[in-house]
Amino acid sequence: MTAIRLLVLGVICAAFLPQPAPAATKEPSPKPAAAPSAPAPDPGLAKPLGSAGSWTAYMAQNKAGKVCYLVGQPAKSEPGAMKRKTVMATVTHRTEDQVANVVSFDEGYQLNEDDDVALEVGKDKFTLFAKDDSAWARTSDIDKQIVTALAREKAAVVKANPKKGHGVVDTYSLAGFAKALALIDKACDVKR
Repeated sequence: MTAIRLLVLGVICAAFLPQPAPAATKEPSPKPAAAPSAPAPDPGLAKPLGSAGSWTAYMAQNKAGKVCYLVGQPAKSEPGAMKRKTVMATVTHRTEDQVANVVSFDEGYQLNEDDDVALEVGKDKFTLFAKDDSAWARTSDIDKQIVTALAREKAAVVKANPKKGHGVVDTYSLAGFAKALALIDKACDVKR
């Protein structure tokens, strides 16, 4: 991967990594809290930790702490004709906030925030809330359950509805997810 592609991916991921993790609360809330007025410090340029299957692990570090995350893109999207920005799934750990396992799905289009986003991982089903163009778990406990399911299953299916148009279904191959997760766990000292 060229340095330019890494920089672009780092900028894309940094656009949503500094936001507060909606899953940091213990009580479910129907809608996410408003973003704080002062953004979190920029973690700096991300360094690749390695790739496994369709997943790549990264770490960025500054004086405040480390941000470790893995990124994967869907193997299949249906219908495929919809024009979308970058579509990806991420799991993030942030040492400064002592936050781990924050799951998000960037759908690449504005989501209908009145509709939940459905996530199926094997036999497990999760309901995520929509905020702007991303889907998030409502609690840190649900985030942890999702990460556990992603690490043991072979595929994940995300069903989301845009503000305009018809719903989209993204299917992620989970081959390599557990190895990429182990890389970010090690880099940010997250114990399983």
